Amino acid sequence: MSGPEADGSIDATARIVDAGGEADERQVEAALRPRRLAEFPGQPRVRDQLDLVLTAARRRGAPPDHVLLSGPPGLGKTTLAMIVAAELEQPIRVTSGPAIQHAGDLASVLSSLAEGEVLFLDEIHRMSRAAEEMLYLAMEDFRVDIVIGKGPGATAIPLELPPFTVVGATTRAGLLPAPLRDRFGFTGHLDFYSAADLVLILRRSARLLGLVADDDGITEIATRSRGTPRIANRLLRRVRDWAQVHGEERVTLPAAKEALALFDVDDRGLDRLDRGVLEALCRRFAGGPVGLSTLAVAVGEEAETVETVAEPFLVREGFLVRTPRGRAASALAWQHLGLTPPADSQGGWATLPLDEPPPGRFDS
Repeated sequence: MSGPEADGSIDATARIVDAGGEADERQVEAALRPRRLAEFPGQPRVRDQLDLVLTAARRRGAPPDHVLLSGPPGLGKTTLAMIVAAELEQPIRVTSGPAIQHAGDLASVLSSLAEGEVLFLDEIHRMSRAAEEMLYLAMEDFRVDIVIGKGPGATAIPLELPPFTVVGATTRAGLLPAPLRDRFGFTGHLDFYSAADLVLILRRSARLLGLVADDDGITEIATRSRGTPRIANRLLRRVRDWAQVHGEERVTLPAAKEALALFDVDDRGLDRLDRGVLEALCRRFAGGPVGLSTLAVAVGEEAETVETVAEPFLVREGFLVRTPRGRAASALAWQHLGLTPPADSQGGWATLPLDEPPPGRFDS
């Protein structure tokens, strides 16, 4: 396993397993998105609940309750928002929290909505406080107060709005103020996908891309995709590129393995940054525990990058443990790297059995 680069740094901005979508990927993603709930694989509980909400609204002939979708990036929140509009046979207006930094920005969007239209607010937790307060009133009473003038002479003119549906998406639901969360009649949390669900997604994507793919090749990609459809589709495209360059006519298991090895994605979905963190923890600090800032220096990255980019997946998969004294490698991390924990290791929980949870609480 390769560790950090010779200069000690790892480029975290160019990770093929980054679940965040780049601007140049949006067009490709749009072509692969399912258009209806019946086509949406995975997330059965959220899908069935949302289907009930939308079906009931259609039968009543009224807009459904506002919808809040939460969960990590790349799991389909934007796709579900598009599906809501399609199922309701209504147009959709798309904007985002960072684009709504003033109440006037939101008032402009709201005042131009047509009756029944769907307003999709991505990263809704990043709206300004003034815009949030305006959104409360608009979602509940379908009106906004337009303030004319400044100071004591300012006048608020109420503007009635046609009924509409807000679909909010957030990766950090805890940052939403309670009054805003309470305005959503339905909240769905998206979880990471199973490998079986990712196989279904990849088969559909392969058909849309005109690829011939073997089951073994598709399964190999699915198991390395970190439970995230966006990553799965990205890896599929890179395997396609490898197969075409090497004169292969189909996506096979050998092609998938060769391509993913080229892009430093191992059989558990870890990339160079993930392995760099684990190798630094095991080789330099005997498995830990070690402080986040010290660990970040060892891999040549900012502490925030290690904490927000690499750590969530490593903790979720059981490779890394957050303890009151710092980060510690689990027995699974040593095993995955092919290393043996020091016999006299006193640091962290490096030698715990794989099926035994560490004592205490999981603090940063």
